[in-house]
Amino acid sequence: MNPLNHVAIIMDGNGRWGLKHKNSRNAGHKAGLITVENIIRETIKNKIKYLTLYAFSTENWRRPKKEINYLFNLLENFLINRIEDLNNQNIKLKIIGDKNFSKKLNKLIFFSEKKTSKNNKLQINLALNYGSKFELINSFKKLSKNKERINEINFEKYLQTKNIPDPDLLIRTGNTKRLSNFLLWQLAYSEIYFEKKLWPDFKKKDLLKILNYFKKTRRTYGNIWWTMSFLKELLVQ
Repeated sequence: MNPLNHVAIIMDGNGRWGLKHKNSRNAGHKAGLITVENIIRETIKNKIKYLTLYAFSTENWRRPKKEINYLFNLLENFLINRIEDLNNQNIKLKIIGDKNFSKKLNKLIFFSEKKTSKNNKLQINLALNYGSKFELINSFKKLSKNKERINEINFEKYLQTKNIPDPDLLIRTGNTKRLSNFLLWQLAYSEIYFEKKLWPDFKKKDLLKILNYFKKTRRTYGNIWWTMSFLKELLVQ
């Protein structure tokens, strides 16, 4: 059985769900937040230590201003109303991405991260204004500026995910099969599962199905898998 320490999720499909069910993309974002809370609970139940959620990419600024404002209002309200609950559940919140937001949101982020900084039951990494290409370029720039030897250890200490293990599993909902500039370095050896359901329709049973798939997956990391059980399977065939 594969150890599962870190799950990353591209929460795709909110807008399409909203247009389909409520004729409003914003309604999909609101429904998607309910799914987030449900998945957090299931993550804790399954003793997963890290959950990284792709909430807003650097490319998402191209969306209509009204939709962007609604998204950040949702986030602000979540931090105001739910941070105490996250703290009481021993959940740590970390924001990865370029924290170039309004003064109000930056203040809420700083407060939320500080308040939950010592928690250790689950760490939620919320990717906001995040783009992996930007992250990688910045890491190379810092390496060059500090005149350090280019290797994985030195490079990774400048990533926004430093001290966080790479994801074991990436889930993308919404029936889209691409990474969308998300954790390009960190996902090098992650298992990837593309789920057809839109994010607001993603339920506990769907997560458990994928976790079960992961547990049964042979992870070789480029090596040859020669176990007795595998040899027996070959002989049977």
